[in-house]
Amino acid sequence: MPLLTVEKLTKNFGGLTAVSHVNLTLNENELVGLIGPNGAGKTTLFNLLTGVYEPTSGDVLFNDGSKITRLNGMKPYKIAEIGLGRTFQNIRLFKDLTVLDNVLIAMREVEKASFLANILRLPKFYQTEQNLKEKAAELLAIFQLEDKMETLARNLPYGEQRRLEIVRALATQPKILFLDEPAAGMNPQETAELTDLIYRIQKEFRITIILIEHDMNLVMDVCERIYVLEYGQVIAEGTPDEIKGNARVIEAYLGGEI
Repeated sequence: MPLLTVEKLTKNFGGLTAVSHVNLTLNENELVGLIGPNGAGKTTLFNLLTGVYEPTSGDVLFNDGSKITRLNGMKPYKIAEIGLGRTFQNIRLFKDLTVLDNVLIAMREVEKASFLANILRLPKFYQTEQNLKEKAAELLAIFQLEDKMETLARNLPYGEQRRLEIVRALATQPKILFLDEPAAGMNPQETAELTDLIYRIQKEFRITIILIEHDMNLVMDVCERIYVLEYGQVIAEGTPDEIKGNARVIEAYLGGEI
């Protein structure tokens, strides 16, 4: 069974159907793209899969290898604990904290010293904190942010803030990483660097990645499979070559090439 199975997922907002009967699967160690015109329902689908919204109907099933968990109705923090991490279209950082502290906050959600050790500052607390700082430094080095650890997040250039948000998502040790328009606002050089980083993340961390992205070159370069949404419905699924040659997909993009 796939790592994540989505069955007939639907979300209504009043009389508006934003996502309609979506079926989708994610396998282990897979890189998947989710594309579609503006307003197609891509971010709404991410929000359904990560607990921001509760589905109107349908199922989201996570298979960790030992049991299958139905994610419908779970709070986002519970879904994150299970192993689904994400970034957002609009960068969500603690702007007045340092780069290092931003990563440590995410790490503490999954690697906690005991409550008593935290309160009393027992040796286990200091050991845990040191371990977390070392792991955070390793993550930041991968994203070429190790020399910015003491910099306030608000003082980072835009591209580095984007990278820091991905580091924070990885710090929660996800089995599936949801990237919502990771290249938004980046210049061509930053996008090329991000493409290399996505490759590296998937190879080194051996996790499943699904990304929403409007940069078709990035999507076609990195993704093994692609889903296409239009008006909240999946209209195509396949390899990059299959998607490029799909007449309905081309029509959805106003008749232009993709």
